[in-house]
Amino acid sequence: MPDRHIRISLPQQTLELFDARGELLRRYAVSTALNGAGETQGSNCTPRGRHIVRAKIGDGAAPNTVFRGRRPTGETWTAQLGNEFPGRDWILSRILWLSGKEPGRNRLGDVDTMRRYIYLHGSPDTASMGSPGSIGCVRMRNQDIIELFDLVPPYTAVDIVEFGIEAGDWPLLAARAGHVRTTVFVDEQQVPPELEMDSHDAESLHVLACDTAGRAIGTGRLLPDGHIGRMAVLAEWRGRGVGRALIERLLEEAKRIGMAQLVLNAQTSAIGFYQRFGFAEDGPEFVEAGLLHRTMRRSA
Repeated sequence: MPDRHIRISLPQQTLELFDARGELLRRYAVSTALNGAGETQGSNCTPRGRHIVRAKIGDGAAPNTVFRGRRPTGETWTAQLGNEFPGRDWILSRILWLSGKEPGRNRLGDVDTMRRYIYLHGSPDTASMGSPGSIGCVRMRNQDIIELFDLVPPYTAVDIVEFGIEAGDWPLLAARAGHVRTTVFVDEQQVPPELEMDSHDAESLHVLACDTAGRAIGTGRLLPDGHIGRMAVLAEWRGRGVGRALIERLLEEAKRIGMAQLVLNAQTSAIGFYQRFGFAEDGPEFVEAGLLHRTMRRSA
């Protein structure tokens, strides 16, 4: 099975599955912890950061099979059974058991995700999705967890993040996206303001990453001719998967529109980043806005 990865957005209450080139394969509504984000044992919070699927449990089990201690109880969930045991935390159909990858944050000691028994798992039909409601795990609809279970192998990467991505036109996103671009390009990289903002913004599709408070933390744009540009992430959010999420959303939007080829002018320091999404260098280095760039292309 090709290399795949999962991103769970706590603000948006979604789980997304991507292939090795960053193309969206599935998007599901989920329900994370009612207590919010956190890693400490006994907090009943959903852990953040980098994880893997450490174990897959329940292969071949009938939908609504009830699990306790990761073993089938012999019960099948029904509304009647739910009414008989209203206080039980129902774990149904399939289990993807997560293990943290960041020692001191979500691995080892009293912050160990696996020892906290944090799962992706099926839930009763009555469980609400798209809003927090669990006691730490990530709840999914039964048909969704069964499908996901069959799509991912053990050790699939799972990132649980505190940001979400939206897409829209310039009038909708200008103020927030413009703030990020000014901070990164004008203030940090000393790009002249008259070069940073141009007439292409009005005709482009834009993507915006926002944190749990709705503050803009990253942005990028897609021109009608397939050019990706103005990729920017605030310094304090770099290395936390925001850039990857932005480019993956741009790839999704380009596919939705039907673009067969994408082009971008990458700063030379970012070439390796874009290569991970299937972009290849095309031509020599050149200077744009005082910075070294190379053109890169990607076919659908």
